[in-house]
Amino acid sequence: MVTSISAAMGVGSGIDTVQLIEDLANASKAPKEAQITARETANTAKISSVGSLASAIDSFASALTTLISGGTLFTQPTSSDTSILTTTMKPGAHLSGLSANIEVVQLATAQSLASGSIADTAAPIGVGTFTLTTGKGAFNVTVDANNNSLSGLSAAINAANAGVTSSIVSDGNGGSRLIIRGTTGAAQAFTMVPQAGADASLSQFAYAGVGSTGGLTQAQAAQDAIIKLDGIAISRATNSFSDVLPGVTIDLKKASVGTVVGIGSSRQTDALKQAVEDYVAAYNSLETMLDEATAPADSDGANGGPLRGNSAIRDMRTKLAAMSAMKLRSGDGPTTLAEIGVRTARDGSLSVDTARLDAALANSPDAVEELFNPSQKSDNPLVSISSAPGLAKPGTYVLTNLVPGINGGDASGMINGVAATASGNTLFGAIGTLAAGLAFQPLGTVASATITVDLGLGGALKAVRDALRSTTGPLVTMQDRLKKEAEMIGDDREKMEMREDAFRARLEVTFTAMERRVAAFKATQSYLEQQIKMWTNDD
Repeated sequence: MVTSISAAMGVGSGIDTVQLIEDLANASKAPKEAQITARETANTAKISSVGSLASAIDSFASALTTLISGGTLFTQPTSSDTSILTTTMKPGAHLSGLSANIEVVQLATAQSLASGSIADTAAPIGVGTFTLTTGKGAFNVTVDANNNSLSGLSAAINAANAGVTSSIVSDGNGGSRLIIRGTTGAAQAFTMVPQAGADASLSQFAYAGVGSTGGLTQAQAAQDAIIKLDGIAISRATNSFSDVLPGVTIDLKKASVGTVVGIGSSRQTDALKQAVEDYVAAYNSLETMLDEATAPADSDGANGGPLRGNSAIRDMRTKLAAMSAMKLRSGDGPTTLAEIGVRTARDGSLSVDTARLDAALANSPDAVEELFNPSQKSDNPLVSISSAPGLAKPGTYVLTNLVPGINGGDASGMINGVAATASGNTLFGAIGTLAAGLAFQPLGTVASATITVDLGLGGALKAVRDALRSTTGPLVTMQDRLKKEAEMIGDDREKMEMREDAFRARLEVTFTAMERRVAAFKATQSYLEQQIKMWTNDD
């Protein structure tokens, strides 16, 4: 608007009213704009600081959770000869004192059959139906006018979904062979016999069992894996034994009759020590970030942290500081980080008393391991816990009147006086109760037993993180409030701009009117002066 009326400005008064309006408008707007900009800058700093803290807490908790879930802090099973068998710890297992001797007598193998060489896989082979009998039952495999070829027979076998697979391979001499392979285990042996009425030519693809002639040749027999565990023979259909040693999966690599492989356990002492040091370092880094974010202002009110005096941050610091004294496990031995040498200084930072940590690892290694790792224990060997660590809330669960499922029926029992939910022989804590997430199998009738669940440091830290980061937690609440503040600041800036634009417009109207009046007065003055001059000259 200034440019549109600039020609009218200063004409009468001789004053540079365009610049005067600019100066007056700026004088009105500048302090208000500075105040809003200061609010905006402070709020942006708070948003950035809260975001950085949230990210740091996530990283702090996630790093420890990843370390624990990877199993590197658990006692690990060992094999004295990994070329014969390897061992793997099951999630959440505790293997202290593991000791066993295993001899691998034979590996589990899958039956495989091979046909003679066939020159043309698309040539007719005859029509008829085979009975394919496997561990899954009896299945019909039909060759008719639509699939009368070696390729058609192979496809029909696969389409039967009988638990065997068929393929055609080149024999290297210009011909092809039909190969049929089952799955491992003696119970998975199979036969394939032509039914009455089938063309005689189909007999070349028949196999009636060991000793049969004239058809498919057995290249490998189906057999179970057999091991001797401390001298006791045990067989399984696969080369993986997951139920002979508690918490351990054994994978067979080769048979070696007469060779005894020792199974033991190896404590991850160095990893545990490093985990304590890493926790302290990560905590101190987070504490430094909190110090910077909440630093008090100078005496003149400047240079303070963006979150100084914030009650939500104080609450967060209190929760994190309590971790060192929080009870992380039940039972004898150390139950807190402070008891294994994690010290808290007056400034809130942590340090490690290495002598005390070494003593705890030497005297109570299982307890130190449990401080970090989730723990689930039953005081009765007839109760097998199956829920993954971390699903059930920490605490002690009283089990009563446990009866296993019989002949496919459901098990039954009570957890803390409430009927458990059953699915086969597995009992679950009822949804909506404190026991929700707990699952176990009664291996026999049990009048009373207890299960103790401890989350360890990883679970406890995750719980604190989740509480801080929940939709009603202090961090999310603060972020929401700061976002609303940013919106309010934007609204205030927009309203201020509108008010100042209106003020500038009023100035322009006022000074334009003034200039026009002054110009009119000057015109009148000039006219009067001319008239007076004329009157004077006439005299």
